[in-house]
Amino acid sequence: MDKSKILVWGLLGIWLISAVFIVFSSGCVPQTVPEGEGGFDWTIILFLILMFVIVYFLIIRPHRKRQKEHEELMTELRRGDRVITTGGIYGQIESLSEDSVILRIEEGATMRVARGSIATKRKH
Repeated sequence: MDKSKILVWGLLGIWLISAVFIVFSSGCVPQTVPEGEGGFDWTIILFLILMFVIVYFLIIRPHRKRQKEHEELMTELRRGDRVITTGGIYGQIESLSEDSVILRIEEGATMRVARGSIATKRKH
């Protein structure tokens, strides 16, 4: 099972557990409130805050980390680096410009790709 499926099932499980918690902590049956006494139900606010915290730590924070790593990779690219594009093309960098890269692929053929489409560097 890949990480995205685990993340989705984890989020659904946490959501379900927190929803059950809210239902049972606030009571399933409407309570009679004496006249003149009213109150605000804080459990809904707590539920929303809890959901935001969960989404932040499970989705937003890891995405920002991957984005930062990709930006560092883009700045570290040099001529001669062996790379893999997001389309799965293996190549070696011939030249770099601000927004594109010229890759040398098998048998000397070259191709121009967007700089952001470089997914990772290869070791060998």
